[in-house]
Amino acid sequence: MLVTGGAGFIGSHACVELLDHGYELIVVDNYSNSTPQVFARVERIAGRFVGAVYELDIRDRRALSAVFDRHSVDAVVHFAAHKAVGESTRMPVEYYDTNVGGTTSLLRAMDEHGVRQMVFSSSCSIYGDAGRGPLNEATPARPTNPYAASKWICEQILADVCRRSPGFTGVALRYFTPVGAHPSGLLGEDPSGTPENLMPYLAQVAVGRRHRLRVFGDDYATPDGTAVRDYIHVMDTVEAHRVALDHLADGPGMHTYNLGLGKGRSVLEVVAAFSAACGTPVPYDIVSRRPGDVPELVADASAVERAWGWRPTRGLADMCGDAWRFQQLNPHGYAGNARRANG
Repeated sequence: MLVTGGAGFIGSHACVELLDHGYELIVVDNYSNSTPQVFARVERIAGRFVGAVYELDIRDRRALSAVFDRHSVDAVVHFAAHKAVGESTRMPVEYYDTNVGGTTSLLRAMDEHGVRQMVFSSSCSIYGDAGRGPLNEATPARPTNPYAASKWICEQILADVCRRSPGFTGVALRYFTPVGAHPSGLLGEDPSGTPENLMPYLAQVAVGRRHRLRVFGDDYATPDGTAVRDYIHVMDTVEAHRVALDHLADGPGMHTYNLGLGKGRSVLEVVAAFSAACGTPVPYDIVSRRPGDVPELVADASAVERAWGWRPTRGLADMCGDAWRFQQLNPHGYAGNARRANG
């Protein structure tokens, strides 16, 4: 099993889930927003070695092809991508180059080596400003930022490959906002630089690394004026990937599923829940809206339950509690722990 982006937030948790269920892993990552230090933690949790790990950019076709040459790969779980909405509006070319170019490079290597199964990390952001209410997989794509557009383009490419390559199976999982951490506190979200997403920024404010949270807009047409999202625990997210691998044998073609709880939470609701988890109010300031954001994204995730009999089980309190545990145990992230260990 090849896992791209396996050192990242979702990728590292997926490695634990897959190792726990007996998979043998080959992992590639360029560590642009991650660190190889996570693998020791993954192995500590799973009680097994990760296997082969390669530092490379999947756009490097020669290096990627060499990995396929060295190992027998039966399927790919593809996480490697840039993932921040706000950042994508500032550096769109980089997002298209990495997310789309990386995916086509990977598909080419798979084709050359006869690998015909992929689970793809997609995003609810492709729905864009689709209005109020739960969104199902038939909701038209209306991406409003380069990140979302890059994910939609990758889905279309994967679907076309499935149509034109007999026997190719693709599963695209459209996450609605993965947050939280492994309950051990050993793995969590530790972005490089200033966090672009709500939960890691909240956690860094709560632990004292940052002064105040910025809430982007309080004038949306939502109950409290702040943006509404459907949050899903990262452990539920990676469990869905493992279940997807179990269902690759259901038949070739493209299969697309939403992953979410089907319940929207506003930014201020998440702030309140995180404040409860850490036992003190998290200070915040209201600032202007962020380019590319939309008022509401909530999942209709009934299709995956019908298809696989699977649904997420962890709620917002679990998400906040686990994220806070990770931040408490790692106040300066993975690198901070390494500095203390070497000091």
